[in-house]
Amino acid sequence: MDPTDGFWQALDELVARSQVVIDRPRGTVHPRYPAMRYEVDYGYLAGTQAMDGGGVDVWRGSDPTGLLDAVVCTVDLVKGDTEVKLLIGCTEEEKHVVVCFHNDSRHMKGILVRR
Repeated sequence: MDPTDGFWQALDELVARSQVVIDRPRGTVHPRYPAMRYEVDYGYLAGTQAMDGGGVDVWRGSDPTGLLDAVVCTVDLVKGDTEVKLLIGCTEEEKHVVVCFHNDSRHMKGILVRR
């Protein structure tokens, strides 16, 4: 058994028992940074808590399978934090868009980790 299987299974369980709330739909802009446009639905898992005190962040793509098969690990130098953002049902093109979104500034960087 791959030692990372437990990590992915735990994320699958977290997603299965949580409601995905999209508060920044595709095409909208960031509330504080209007130059940042969301090209993939962005939101959080209701009833969860991330390190920043909000819900666990999710990017929800257009793939109808809705599989969680990647995460983006980010470093935000403005907020001084790191986060793990779940990618649910994202196509390869949407994954690329999400990674570019998190690397579009010198203040935030992110890497994609595939299942």
